[in-house]
Amino acid sequence: MNTNYKFAINRIQKEYLNQEKIKPFNKYVVLYRSIKQCILTNELPHDWLLPSTRILAQELEISRTTTNKAYELLQLEKLILSKAGSGNRVNHNSSRNSEIEINKKKYINKSLYPSISQKGVSYLNNFSLLNRPHDSNLAFRPGLPPIDVFPVNQWKKLLDAYWRHIKSSGLSYSNSTGIEELKKSIRNYLNVSRNIKCDYEQIIIVSGSLQSLYLITNTLIDKDDSVVIENPLFPNVHSVFKSSEANLIPIDLDNEGIDIAQMNTIKKQVKVAHITPSNHYPLGTKMSLKRRHEVLNWAAKNKSLIIENDYENEIANAVESIPTIFSLDAEDRTIYMGTFNRLLHPSIRLGYMIVPKYLVNTVAAIQEHSHRFVTPSIQVVMNQFIEKNYLFQHINNSIDVAKKRHDLFISLFNEKSKNMYIQNKSFSSFHVLALFKNYVSVEDEKKIIEALKKQNITVFSLSKCYVGKPKLKGLIIGYSSVKPNIIKEKVNKMVKLL
Repeated sequence: MNTNYKFAINRIQKEYLNQEKIKPFNKYVVLYRSIKQCILTNELPHDWLLPSTRILAQELEISRTTTNKAYELLQLEKLILSKAGSGNRVNHNSSRNSEIEINKKKYINKSLYPSISQKGVSYLNNFSLLNRPHDSNLAFRPGLPPIDVFPVNQWKKLLDAYWRHIKSSGLSYSNSTGIEELKKSIRNYLNVSRNIKCDYEQIIIVSGSLQSLYLITNTLIDKDDSVVIENPLFPNVHSVFKSSEANLIPIDLDNEGIDIAQMNTIKKQVKVAHITPSNHYPLGTKMSLKRRHEVLNWAAKNKSLIIENDYENEIANAVESIPTIFSLDAEDRTIYMGTFNRLLHPSIRLGYMIVPKYLVNTVAAIQEHSHRFVTPSIQVVMNQFIEKNYLFQHINNSIDVAKKRHDLFISLFNEKSKNMYIQNKSFSSFHVLALFKNYVSVEDEKKIIEALKKQNITVFSLSKCYVGKPKLKGLIIGYSSVKPNIIKEKVNKMVKLL
């Protein structure tokens, strides 16, 4: 029997027995009142599929005429709706009553319960730092690749093949740090594309950059440990390190990347430095080869680790490639982070990091205790996607499409906008910066972002990326996921509002 039916029958039967005690009523009235009570009290939720009159009659040991009459009364009151071929469904949204009951519980005295951990409070307090809007706007949300050109059919065929050939043994638990085949494919891909050489055991498969940082902070950072961060930086990075209760040391940038002179003035022992050398977020500065060597020398001298967050390597190095810090590191003190979410599409929830050998077991243990693993089916398909050269083909196609949209967006925006201008920087990212020509306060920047949101345009705040007082204010705009005709329409709306 349908599980939905069993649930409904159990609820109805219980109420039916209660209603039967109230005399005198015909049986169909008893049944009608029983079902109605279940609906009004949300025992049977809105849109729940009810059993057929035949099945209900059999289970309650009553005549089908009785169940038919009861359903007819409920239909007259529009408490249930009947559609040919779809059965009878509950038609009473009592969620408002449920919300009232839930809200009552919110005001219970907290002293009656155990206190939340210090780390839990820290993560809660820093939640607002995250850039993670849950809206459907593609224009002009940063962090999105050209998702409309993703080869869905290729991916679907690979996924279908996986489920056609899967054995029952493949449905059990898999290695929490990722399946071996995918790790080896990523190792080979990074070797060819970035001259990165590592053991595949050093590769940890994750759901994205945020999980990588969560694992790293839990592996390395105790309260008040010092961490160097770029200023400005990606707010999600700021949120994770701040929530881990680290002592954050923000360092400015110069035209070669993170300011090494400022780093050399730090007196405290620094455990980790988080940097984005290929394409600094959000300013887009590319760290020079000289500065990369200087950062490595600084790390060796201070016995620190480097987190090289290479979130948009492919697009940043499409024209001019500089060796990664990981490939230059001779002391195994670099944690390398990459993601497929910004290359393929965010819903894939798939990334990776390469960790120093001495950290592999600890990271694996923490992952085993928390996130477990990325779905094996996604990992197997990603492995095939790389092996069949689909990834290289898609990257090249995405860069071509993004470059055209980049040039179109900038030409339209700069032509029409009177109060803002696009940062003068060559194509190297899936986002651009729009800066204000005149002084604008942080509050004004927030109001502009909210006003754009009402026009179904999503942008991020530049000032939010700063630790402390922002040196620049503006908008971080993602153009690459928006089709040309929509770019034209949305830029016009945007400029009018500005």
